[in-house]
Amino acid sequence: MENIKLSNHFLLSEFCNWKKYPQNVPTIQQISNMIYGCRQLLEPAREAIGCPIIINSGFRNADVNRRVGGVKNSQHLQGQAADIRPKDPTKFQRLVSFLKACEYTDQLLTGSGWLHISWRPLGIPRHDVRIGYYK
Repeated sequence: MENIKLSNHFLLSEFCNWKKYPQNVPTIQQISNMIYGCRQLLEPAREAIGCPIIINSGFRNADVNRRVGGVKNSQHLQGQAADIRPKDPTKFQRLVSFLKACEYTDQLLTGSGWLHISWRPLGIPRHDVRIGYYK
């Protein structure tokens, strides 16, 4: 499962962090949700900013979510969110601008050099954007 491609540039292993959390295994529906996020948001964002995007945290099962202090209703639990950063830090603002304008963005919360992005494959995106949310 290490090299399963969700899209052209994103692997399932990047979302699951199996080196640290080997028990963090998603269901088929959660994988489908990650594929949607990659194709609708992350791949277009990567193309728009012209550099790779690093996934700091993607899918989390309940145990991993608890360990990292995630909220109980986190979209990470459903494979509908990722905490990301551009490989080139100078592209951060461009990444934020792209995702802020993207019609598929459900939630965008920014921190210092990284951001949380979520999507809703079966619902209407909220376009909840909070710049500087994570201090």
